[in-house]
Amino acid sequence: MLGKMNNRNKQVFSAMLIVMAIATIFSVTTTVFAADDKAEQASFRTMNTAIIKGSENVPTVTIPKFLSNTWKNTGIYKLIYGEEVVEEATETVAAVDPFEGIVSPGWQKFLMIAVGFLIIYLGAAKGFEPLLLIPIGFGTVFVNIPGGGMYAEHSGMLRIIYDAGVGNEFFPMLIFMGIGAMTDFGPLIANPKTALLGGAAQLGVFCTLFGVALMNLIPGVDYTMLQACAISIIGGADGPTTIYVAGKLAPEMMAVVAVAAYSYMALVPLIQPPIMKALTSQKERKITMRQLRPVSKTEKILFPIVLLILSILLLPAAAPLIGMLAFGNFVKEIGVVDRLSKTMENELLNIVSILLSLGVGSQMTPEKIINPNSIGIIVLGLLAFIIATAGGVLMAKLMNLFLKEKINPLIGSAGVSAVPMAARVSNKVGMEYDPSNFLLMHAMGPNVAGVIGTAIAAGVFIATYAK
Repeated sequence: MLGKMNNRNKQVFSAMLIVMAIATIFSVTTTVFAADDKAEQASFRTMNTAIIKGSENVPTVTIPKFLSNTWKNTGIYKLIYGEEVVEEATETVAAVDPFEGIVSPGWQKFLMIAVGFLIIYLGAAKGFEPLLLIPIGFGTVFVNIPGGGMYAEHSGMLRIIYDAGVGNEFFPMLIFMGIGAMTDFGPLIANPKTALLGGAAQLGVFCTLFGVALMNLIPGVDYTMLQACAISIIGGADGPTTIYVAGKLAPEMMAVVAVAAYSYMALVPLIQPPIMKALTSQKERKITMRQLRPVSKTEKILFPIVLLILSILLLPAAAPLIGMLAFGNFVKEIGVVDRLSKTMENELLNIVSILLSLGVGSQMTPEKIINPNSIGIIVLGLLAFIIATAGGVLMAKLMNLFLKEKINPLIGSAGVSAVPMAARVSNKVGMEYDPSNFLLMHAMGPNVAGVIGTAIAAGVFIATYAK
């Protein structure tokens, strides 16, 4: 069975590479011979002074200014000094759609229709995130039908869906509410040390910002800082948060960052095990962790409330995401409104997932996908995911230097937000070396902490660069 799964993973990975190779060929041939202008280009010689196209209005943020902005964007500061002071001191950024007015040739639409059917195949035949990839694939096919008009302004179904909830925060927030209603924070409450593993996994998010800067040295690749933030969140392996940040900072990147995030979430069983094994010894993989203590109902009820209060006081920009997560979880744990809880995690979540995925697919148009920037996103997203996995594992090894009761480093890889798939991978790899070593519940701690950590990272980006 495992052999079949590995073969399927390899087939999917190969299919992704083929699609990216085709897109690379067409994107390079359409940009490498573009007319040169006299503007200073980014290079190792000029990287400190060159202005990246599209970033002219993005404010420069130094480390002291970043720390100052972080303090001024806390709820504590705003409660003391008021919000108007922060608004006057914050520079605004004009939103520009670089693809506005671009008309793609018919053959590129045909290519994107083929990509849409490939996405449908990966979801339906290969079982990779079918609840998301199948509607994304159909949305891709629909939006590229010549003369179909499904994205026509004011009348196209896909345009209505996108404007209603994808291009803003509505659908991602509802998704987070449903995730909260499905999530059990018990393992994290029982072993709060594992929250550090979820935090360490966010290393992939922030390290990718440097990777974006280096990508700008490649001719034809131009990422703004706002786009860099949207790309970096892919490292958290959290689709709704990725869409949320892209909608706030870089709507033109919505399609490719969302597809990359969900693709890497689906490829967790293929990507993570080699990294986990490379960074741990056989002795470490056999570490047995004692059973978690029972968590009282009172603790489970208070946890989402405390989480919400902390986010309001320390990082209000992340409070909407964390707040909806806390709301859904509180409704689940309080136990007096089971009808609401069941609706959140079932009917409502399913309906919103369909609409959100169709809306994401509506952004899969040639001008947004067939270009060097989109290829770079695939590469950077993979890099972010690898670093995030490694960060969680290495943090567990570091913690073991100071802990009497050792942590199995394999659960560190679950610090990414792919719930519960990453936790299952940690458990599966651990059982390969000791069939009696069940790590699933232990891995759920850093897994749900990763969801919170990615939301916090998103809040930092939004607080720093959003209007």
